[in-house]
Amino acid sequence: MSNPLKPTIKTEIIPGLIILITIISNFYFYANFPDQIPIHWNFQGEIDNWGSKTFGAFFFPAIIFGMYLLFLILPYVDPKKLKYDQFRKTYHKFKGLLILFMALIYFLTSFAGLGYNINIDVWIPIIIGFLFMFIGNYLSKIKPNWFLGIRTPWTLSSETVWQKTHQFGGKLFILAGAVMILIPFTPFALQGWILGATVAIVILGTVGYSLLIYLKEK
Repeated sequence: MSNPLKPTIKTEIIPGLIILITIISNFYFYANFPDQIPIHWNFQGEIDNWGSKTFGAFFFPAIIFGMYLLFLILPYVDPKKLKYDQFRKTYHKFKGLLILFMALIYFLTSFAGLGYNINIDVWIPIIIGFLFMFIGNYLSKIKPNWFLGIRTPWTLSSETVWQKTHQFGGKLFILAGAVMILIPFTPFALQGWILGATVAIVILGTVGYSLLIYLKEK
């Protein structure tokens, strides 16, 4: 089977370097971690779960490498593989950014595990917010496929519904990203509610809009 995206050195060098850096770093972290390190923080930035240094050092790099392999494999098995050629640049950008996102989370939590004073409760929402804004900016460029984008029964049934839903969804993602960036600076009592409402609006908004456009089209 041929890959419609035809990966090249140019398209793979950035995610490859990120993966290489995380793989090299995990040996440093493993050598310097205490036996137990924090692996989860609550909204207040308080540690609420601990794990072994082996888990902390190697789990995230394994996930990142697995994600990279998945991005390489998906175009081979997608029934709509011919569509990938129409958004190849966007696909590679998504791949690179998601791997970078995971690597940033890995380094933030790892340095926190070494004892550095890192406000996880501040940085994680900010990074997620920028990720959402990036996704929103490029969402409308994704063409119909089975793995990437807003996949509902209605977007997968009509290219028109797919296109309009992704244009609308892109705006929602950008707004949601901006809200998430601001969440750490709002009163703690409201943060959970703001996050929940933001995620609900994005999910229900895109799903509901795709159904509405589908019904109008029919």
